[in-house]
Amino acid sequence: MRDWDANRLARAAGARLVFRPDAEALPGGARDGVPSGPLRVSIDSRAVAPGDLFVGLRGASTDGGEYAAQALQAGAWGVLVAPEHAIAVAAMAEAAGADARIGYQGVVLADPDPLKGLQSLARAWLAELRSGGGARVVAITGSTGKTSTKDILAALLAVELRTVASPANFNTEIGLPLAILAAPADTQALVLEMAMRGPGQIAELTAIAEPEVGVIVNVGPVHLGLLGSLEAIAAAKAELIAGLQHGAQAIVPAGEPLLGEHLRDEIPTITFGPDGDLQLCDEHPDGCVCILDATTAERSEIFLRPSFTQTHNLRNLLAAVAAARALGVTPDGEVTVRFSALRGERISLPEEIVLIDDCYNANPMSMRSAIDDLAETAPGRRVAVLGDMLELGPEERRFHREIGAHAAAQGVDVLVTVGPLAAEMASAFAGAGAHTVADAPAAAELLARLLSRGDTVLVKGSRGVGLERVGQALLAGEVNGR
Repeated sequence: MRDWDANRLARAAGARLVFRPDAEALPGGARDGVPSGPLRVSIDSRAVAPGDLFVGLRGASTDGGEYAAQALQAGAWGVLVAPEHAIAVAAMAEAAGADARIGYQGVVLADPDPLKGLQSLARAWLAELRSGGGARVVAITGSTGKTSTKDILAALLAVELRTVASPANFNTEIGLPLAILAAPADTQALVLEMAMRGPGQIAELTAIAEPEVGVIVNVGPVHLGLLGSLEAIAAAKAELIAGLQHGAQAIVPAGEPLLGEHLRDEIPTITFGPDGDLQLCDEHPDGCVCILDATTAERSEIFLRPSFTQTHNLRNLLAAVAAARALGVTPDGEVTVRFSALRGERISLPEEIVLIDDCYNANPMSMRSAIDDLAETAPGRRVAVLGDMLELGPEERRFHREIGAHAAAQGVDVLVTVGPLAAEMASAFAGAGAHTVADAPAAAELLARLLSRGDTVLVKGSRGVGLERVGQALLAGEVNGR
């Protein structure tokens, strides 16, 4: 949007242009070859930099529009806020005139719903990316593994295409538009993650992104407390398929019965996993994997050497390869992926201790996968620090007991449960190595006494448990092996 002037940006956002200073007074404005439009979009007034467009969103306890003047003082190109804030800050800006020392100069846009304005702006910018450089969008959702699949796909596509992937957790009705607006004008592939907390949310995101490829990684018992059943979860995820436009493609797990009724005859579907169009046919000791590709009449084999070996990420690799093939990209050779933070990152610590930091979130599917990975890869003692899995509904205690039993079956040596629900894991853990604590600080304190040289420590739980503090204590050297 660097070249979009105030009028064009207002039309794109569906907003009303309340105030526009002289071009000479615009921070980063159209003078001396400097772009006439904003350099980026921000929703945090504290992080506004010169040339930004600040969008003041209404929150549960605060209204970002109240900080419009602060954003302009920080050098914002302009602000997009509710009418009452726009009128007030426009009066200040007009009173300031051309005196840049007062610091209120900038474009002022009004929209009764600034979030809708942000989303409309994202749609318009995405249309520009498509018409100007032929950018194509892949949208990824799923009960677990969607972020890792996004990271893998971005690495696969980047070899051939100028690729942008949504950062961190920019996967909501706010984050997804920001991810789109951050994509530079020469973007060729945009990989967007879509999160779901209830019915209608994936549909909303799909309407903004209009993806050429829609990927559902899996369907599992996540947000059961909100949606009530696996069938309802599948229907919410399948809003991605329902929203695909003519000519788009869907990618789903092979043989997933919960998605069968949601597939569309007019939308080509690629499946991955056992008996799917993309399936893992061989793994070699040197880390090379062979993927059978049956998406065309000539069945072919794709040989890759990924920088990861976890079973669940190899499944995610299949989904990512399917998406790459849908865009006409055939991956080959080395695949180096830097996964997003707190999602299975392996960190070497003193005393040959290895931390598996996977505490971004947790559900029964991802918890089982993480325990399996710990069991397969740990050369020494297997230590699992597992926290509450939230939003699982009436059966939450049963789900936790099943995880405790699974940890025991997989040979976990030491289990530390964090929180009242996770305590149910300890009750089902057959062995003397189970410990229960109330919170993350108590877990870190206990680990200081439990860890030994050569241990591998998995830390995983729902974000609300705050287990990142355990990882931080380990990294800070507050927990040392004996």
